[in-house]
Amino acid sequence: MTASKPNILLGSPVRQSPKVLNEFLSAVSNLRKDQFNLDVFFLENNEDLLSTNLLIEFQEQNNNIRIEHAEVSDVYARNDHTHYWNEQLIWKVADYKNQIIDIAINENYDYLFLVDSDLILHPDTIDWLLKADKDIISEIFWTKWQPEAHAQPQVWVSNEYTQFEQQRGEYLTEEEKSARYMHFLTKLRIPGVYEVGGLGACTLISRKALLAGVNFKQIKNLSFWGEDRHFCIRAGALGLSMHVDTHVPPLHLYRESDLEQVEVYKKSWETPSNQVEVITKGKPKLTLSMVVKNESGRYLKQALESHRKFIDEAVIIDDGSTDDTVAVCLEVLKDIPVRMVKNVESKFGNEVELRKQQWEETISTNPDWILNLDADEIFEDKFAEEVHKLLEQNEFDLYSFRLYDFWKLTHYREDEYWQAHLYYRPFLLRYRKGFDYTWKETPQHCGRYPQNIFNLPNSISQLRLKHLGWANEQERLQKFERYKTLDPGAKYGDIRQYTSILDENPNLIEWQE
Repeated sequence: MTASKPNILLGSPVRQSPKVLNEFLSAVSNLRKDQFNLDVFFLENNEDLLSTNLLIEFQEQNNNIRIEHAEVSDVYARNDHTHYWNEQLIWKVADYKNQIIDIAINENYDYLFLVDSDLILHPDTIDWLLKADKDIISEIFWTKWQPEAHAQPQVWVSNEYTQFEQQRGEYLTEEEKSARYMHFLTKLRIPGVYEVGGLGACTLISRKALLAGVNFKQIKNLSFWGEDRHFCIRAGALGLSMHVDTHVPPLHLYRESDLEQVEVYKKSWETPSNQVEVITKGKPKLTLSMVVKNESGRYLKQALESHRKFIDEAVIIDDGSTDDTVAVCLEVLKDIPVRMVKNVESKFGNEVELRKQQWEETISTNPDWILNLDADEIFEDKFAEEVHKLLEQNEFDLYSFRLYDFWKLTHYREDEYWQAHLYYRPFLLRYRKGFDYTWKETPQHCGRYPQNIFNLPNSISQLRLKHLGWANEQERLQKFERYKTLDPGAKYGDIRQYTSILDENPNLIEWQE
């Protein structure tokens, strides 16, 4: 017996400008509906009569379209910078959405698809959401909430809009927060289905969830801003998980100026999202960028012998070495172009100054790609065989990798304070001359690269990076003393992690190539 198609109600409160609304309605009419039956319900609250007339025309030209008119009262101000909400307007919208929920329940729909009227939906949007088989799932979209900001998703991990994992009671440095934030955003750029703690604006809700009691009513002892937060917290309290699909992101027309992107966005439907146009211009140049200081008796030679298998040139800042570090570099890389810069006095006490110097010297060589590694970091063996795939694609400008802190040459550490390998950090960057790079201006933990590199298209790689800098007990003691000197009040780090360096019995895991 053939299973019947699910019945879905697409519901949307509509208070929209005519130009944006016209694109929204066009996208709704273009939704592929082979796998389901779709009815549409608009709760119309327009200020512009042209928008109201567009809805009426849409109803006349299509089947299964219902419109109800709501009273227009509150002023909803928006411009090409941002949108301005007030408390009364938020809860009026929440009430509209709850009215739509009631219709979906009372008329026995299998699903409710709640969608904002400033989204241009991909034709396959509902198909992908249904395929995920989740009770509450949104299709992701990306928005520059401020014109000068980078695009962020409408989903989050916790609280009002926290976009990184943090356990209750867990302390994170700003660098760790940035790394986890990057990991979350990077993951969402990869097509898939992921669990999240908050979502909205383009959400498919099952009848099971509707009957369980999800709604947008205000939770009075909760101060979070926005009706979606209250919906999500209520869903979590009811034991319902929330997910996001990232296969077919809609275009968010947050500003009227975003209308310029519509034709390009629609054209992208013609090409499967997993196909990338590759422009061949010859083998990209990979530049190793490194800061060294008194590395001669440590891992420098081993690291450079590994790197020379795949790099085309190197830029090395010698930050005040008193041993033969420079000689080691030049000997191991003797047939590879090396730009060696010597600092008479070390700049590491003000790391941002040192990193800026490293950056400027590196880009002066006109690199295609920059691989920024420390002298005690070595990629696993297969990196040499696979890195060319990363360099020769044209979709991403930044790759992040997992870094494993070795406590012995054969084992890495994993516990509460040592879990860098659970997150992805940036090490490989395509240099873009026209991009305005900016730095995090802190004397320690400023990052190896400019702080805004994640505004560039970025991804993650499963290739792993070994950090040998903790693999020697004497060196661990030296680092502990250095942290005490450079950051005595743990202003830039976590005092508990600093102290854990001295643990006598850390949890170690054997490395497998």
